[in-house]
Amino acid sequence: MKKQLIRISILQSSKILTVLYILMGFIYTIVGIPMIIFGGRPLKIMGIVYLFMPVIMGIIGFVFFALFAAIYNCLAKWLGGLEVEIKNID
Repeated sequence: MKKQLIRISILQSSKILTVLYILMGFIYTIVGIPMIIFGGRPLKIMGIVYLFMPVIMGIIGFVFFALFAAIYNCLAKWLGGLEVEIKNID
């Protein structure tokens, strides 16, 4: 059975992706803390930037995915949406 994705909810899907980007940004925070503690001046500056990566990635992720979803919705009207094949399992 084929299904077609014809519209992506811009706000709801952007909120979900924002949370995922924030969680990924914490990897940078874990790297940035030792840079702040043990690094010289240039490394400390980079560590501070890394410390704020969850916020930066969350904002950028929200904006760009909202833009992506809006573009997808426009293109799906003209070209048709993504097609997936699914199977019912008991």
